[in-house]
This record gives sequence, C-alpha cells and structure tokens, in this order.
Amino acid sequence: MGTTVMIRSEDDIEANRRLFEDVEQACSRFRDDSELTTINRHPDLTVEVSPMMRSVLEAAALAREQTDGLVDVGVGGAVADWGYDRSFLDVEDLSQAPVTRRPGEWSVDGGRLRRPVGVTIDLGGIAKGWTCDLAVTRGLATVASAGGDVRSADPETTVEIIDPWSNRAATVHLGVGALATSSVTRRRWRVDGDDAHHLIDPRTGAPSHSPVFSASALAATAAEAEAAAKAVLLLGTDGLAWAERQSWVRSAVAIWNDGNVYATSGLAVAA
Repeated sequence: MGTTVMIRSEDDIEANRRLFEDVEQACSRFRDDSELTTINRHPDLTVEVSPMMRSVLEAAALAREQTDGLVDVGVGGAVADWGYDRSFLDVEDLSQAPVTRRPGEWSVDGGRLRRPVGVTIDLGGIAKGWTCDLAVTRGLATVASAGGDVRSADPETTVEIIDPWSNRAATVHLGVGALATSSVTRRRWRVDGDDAHHLIDPRTGAPSHSPVFSASALAATAAEAEAAAKAVLLLGTDGLAWAERQSWVRSAVAIWNDGNVYATSGLAVAA
C-alpha cells in the first residue's frame, strides 16, 4: 500500500500484519501476481472475483454512489497514463501529457466484476481504509491507521491533522469512528513541465487542479471517510459545503494551498 500501518502496542501485531499483507496481495496494482493485476489484465468484460475482492469493490461502488461519481476506482488507467504506473519510488517525469480519458461504468454483482474495455481498477485509497475497518471490526486492533486513514473503537481517540508543510493543522477528537486524509502534496512528479500527482479527477481524466492541498473527513468507517476526504479535495471551493450536506459525513477539514485551514460548522478542533 506504499505506507506505514500503525496499531496500538497491546493489539495483535502479527495478526494485523497478516491481514494487511493479505489485502495487499489481493489489491495491489504493483504486484504482478496480485488478484487485481490479474483482473486488470483479463481480456473478458466479466471476471469472477474472490470474496475479499468483492467486498473491497462493493465499498468502492458505495464510495462512487455517495460522491456522485467523484471517487471512482475506475480511474486506474488515467493514473497510469499520467505516469503513476509503478511503485511511487520508481515514478519518473514525463515529457508529454497523455490524452485524457474518463472512467467507464463498472459494476460488481454476485462475485462478478463487469467493466468496459480499457477500464483499469485502482484500489489504492479505498483498500487502506477498508482494511483498517476490517482490523477493528474483527477485534484485531482497537485503533488502526494506514497512510492517513484511521479507524477507532476507543471513545478517547484523538487524531492530529498534519498540513502539507509538516505542521500540526488541528487536533480532532475522533472517538469511535473514522478519519481519513487525502492530499496531493506527497506523491508528485512532473509531466510536460508541470506538476502532476496521483489524484485524478474523473470529470477531466487529469490530476486535480483544486485549490485544496489536503482534506480530512470524519465518518462511521474509514472507507467512507476516505471517500469523503477525496471528494472534498476534488470539489475545491465547494468541498466543505458539499460535506455539510452529506448525512454520512460527520465533519471535514480543508487545508488550502495558501496554508489556511477551514472546517465544517460544529467541528471542535484544537489548532
């Protein structure tokens, strides 16, 4: 997953390690032998998937529905076109921008994934949150954190939100629930002389040009929080207003490119 996983020291570290490794083996697009790689290379439009893959894809389908298509794992082809086609440490700058392409319609039903020709799935973001959720719901961890996605079963849990310049932007009382952060500042490279990043806007098929550099959201599950945070970032100036209207989003924080920090109404934060 290209990140560090953290749990509390009293939790079962080895059981959590095995869980995250199992999900990585299924959902990584950088492993030649992963289930996702096999799916993306499969020539048929309908592919049988494992129970685990089905669950992750169902979470991804819910994220797409809840965000009106803004968060769509079907952008995997565009992510690769823009240069993120290998582990990030090996990503190289591109001299020319690719032809943009938008994700096609895909669906998962009864253990079968259906997608049009050319649609490539990228589960990087949603799989992290989904695995944190699973670690907590299975009782393997009290609090699980993976790359900015946090799921907690502890009413006393607080989370520090760090801005893109490594400063503490806010401290949020999370309690029982989840928080996720989406940012465009860590995984960046150059394409045709301009900055590019991994967060593809499905409306354009290109990296987002949002004025929001980083967004965090609170929800019941880490998979939902991940979707909400990404949607807030992609929507830019309208992101927090959108979050206010969503009954499934508890609250959200947006850090703009000028360093200013804004939050939805009613969110208690300590700067």
